Amino acid sequence: MKTVVYPGTFNPITNGHTDLVKRAAGLFDHVIVAIGSSAQKSTDVSMDLRIELATEVLAEIPNVEVVGFSGLLTNFVKSRGSNLILRGLRTVADFEYEFQLVGMNRVLDPSIETVFLAPAEHLAYISSTLVREIASLGGDVSQFVDPAVAKAMPEMLKSNE
Repeated sequence: MKTVVYPGTFNPITNGHTDLVKRAAGLFDHVIVAIGSSAQKSTDVSMDLRIELATEVLAEIPNVEVVGFSGLLTNFVKSRGSNLILRGLRTVADFEYEFQLVGMNRVLDPSIETVFLAPAEHLAYISSTLVREIASLGGDVSQFVDPAVAKAMPEMLKSNE
């Protein structure tokens, strides 16, 4: 059974993330959406809320599991019996950052491979950061996220204050 781990902060989970999970679910037996924290990203929104929203958004995809994690990604991947990491690529800037991560992960555990998927073209510009910014300025984010996430955005923004 091939299991892939799709890590991220998912703050919030966007339609771009969902698109990648659906694509991965067609390629792998089991997809683990691993919601973590990051020193480089704002994750004032509780992990529990991010897990709850991702679970609701992805509930109809049978081979997907949503879990929280902390610590080194390579350790988490191994603890789940996998050696595959899924990452999304939207832009050239993403590639440069992701390429650095691949190198670091290879040093930490050479047995782990990274697989890249690109979202559908009409979703490639969506980022959690932009969604949060639009919502914080009173904009409508419903075209970028699942209705459950759009409904939860006011609560998520309160967490960031």
